[in-house]
Amino acid sequence: MKSIVVPVATFVLAAAAHAQSAPKPDSTIWRCGNSYTNDAAEAKTKGCKPVEGGNVTIVQGTRVNTNGVKVATAPQARSGASEDQKARDADSRAILEAELKKAEAKREELVKEYNNGEPEKLGPEHRNHAKYIERVANLKDSIARTENDIAGIRRELARVGGGTVPAKQ
Repeated sequence: MKSIVVPVATFVLAAAAHAQSAPKPDSTIWRCGNSYTNDAAEAKTKGCKPVEGGNVTIVQGTRVNTNGVKVATAPQARSGASEDQKARDADSRAILEAELKKAEAKREELVKEYNNGEPEKLGPEHRNHAKYIERVANLKDSIARTENDIAGIRRELARVGGGTVPAKQ
């Protein structure tokens, strides 16, 4: 029993001696607006209020970059780049013009078949009027879609080529 009591007693005495010999920090912390201090003189001059209960955690902020802001500069354009761009623009304009001609031809064909809302009836449509009505509605929708396509191609041509394409009606 003596062998257990001596080390325990020694440990308790050492802990008590350490607690008394450790320097006590000023345990009062004052709040001064948005900042905190443990300096009594500073707190008195600023009229700070003591913080009761709880601990104050201090979080270090990030350092400010003192190098300044670096602005990226645009790369210098090569002299051949504008010629390449002009060639690409001409190619895209030619493709758009071909698409426009195709879309206009398709619209003309659909308008001719639509015949002002009264297309000719095909074989089974003579006996089944619902099929005829469905085909007329599909033709009307196809004409509207084609006209929207043509308008989109014209807008794209105006954007790419700089010139406008006259509308054919």
